Amino acid sequence: MTETTERQVKRRRVFYIPGYDPIHPRRYRELYRKESAVQARVSGYEIALKPKTTGGAYGWHVTANIDGQGVDADVDVLVWSDIVRNSMSQSIPATYGQLVRTAWEYIATGALFRLMRLRKGPVIAALYPVGMLLLQLAVAVGIGALLGQAAAFGATLIDLPVWIGTVVGLGVGAVSAVQCLQFFKSKDGKLFAYYLMHDYAYSARWKGANPPELETRMADFGDQIAAAFDEGYDEVLVVGHSSGAHLAVSILSDLIRDGRVPEQGAKLSFLSLGQVVPMVSFLRDAWRLRADLAYLSTREELTWVDVTAPGDGCAFALCDPVGVTGVAPEGQKWPLVMSAAFTQSLSAERWSELRWRFFRLHFQYLCAFDRPKDYDYFQITAGPLTLGDRYEGRPPSRSRKVTAASRYRSVAP
Repeated sequence: MTETTERQVKRRRVFYIPGYDPIHPRRYRELYRKESAVQARVSGYEIALKPKTTGGAYGWHVTANIDGQGVDADVDVLVWSDIVRNSMSQSIPATYGQLVRTAWEYIATGALFRLMRLRKGPVIAALYPVGMLLLQLAVAVGIGALLGQAAAFGATLIDLPVWIGTVVGLGVGAVSAVQCLQFFKSKDGKLFAYYLMHDYAYSARWKGANPPELETRMADFGDQIAAAFDEGYDEVLVVGHSSGAHLAVSILSDLIRDGRVPEQGAKLSFLSLGQVVPMVSFLRDAWRLRADLAYLSTREELTWVDVTAPGDGCAFALCDPVGVTGVAPEGQKWPLVMSAAFTQSLSAERWSELRWRFFRLHFQYLCAFDRPKDYDYFQITAGPLTLGDRYEGRPPSRSRKVTAASRYRSVAP
């Protein structure tokens, strides 16, 4: 009890790194505001949001009273949505070109089949945009062919030469097919085919390496995190969600290598949520990520907890990203792999509402649970315990996967 009191967190800085998301970061503030209020009612604590009080691009201030302890937390969203949007500004033909290149990268290297052996859910999610885009193309071609034939037949009825009818038919068919594809693209807010295709293509294009503009942004993120150690916080917590998890691995590895994490002062904590690390680390040129996974897994400078859930079909649930990538070193310490246990932490009624909403479930880690167990995002980000203290002594999930599955395991070119 004395030890916990001495290490109580009164001020925390949280850096949230989103996944591949083109939407304005205000969505994360509204999600936090709404879901924290729900969780507070369920769990019997107090939490409230105020405007941002620190520098940085976007964030908010949290005041909370949990277990009778008052805590202030400054939350910053590390924004790279502009990079995401630029990578998505592709024409329809360019997107189909991405489809071919991405499918080839994952299939020709064998990565797809190795990933399938880990978890089928995220691989099916990766195949979904391929199947959906091919289906859209087949429908567009079919409609174009039917309308083209009808136009050509109509031309013969008014005694036009056959060659003119053929030209008219081809023109009508082509225009109809293009318009059909444009219609499908306009509905991608519901279908997610283009969005997911751009997501997987972003890593596949560089074969697992980070493009230069992303490396530059990651270095900026590192500077912001490093500066927080000089601002009197008790804990600096980095949260990497989905694709943001593997960015955080490299950012934190760079900070520690460069000696920018002080031995005294704020505790450094890393919470990876719904990670999809193998989708990148299994690619042939992901040397940097593999090296960073191996490096970070042994460091004493931080606590790393990896939270996923088998109910999340978009994540590599309970897969130790270091182990399955095949770079686990002697003396591996991190991550602590644990489950958010959606089916146990959500009531049967709530689970029934969410179980087929796959993309919504991928964000459940950031949301309230009506039957909470030992995972509570809001207690982690605004509670009186550091991440390390909160899960001290907790064993990893018995269902975690640690066996190396990647073909590519080198950590240097």
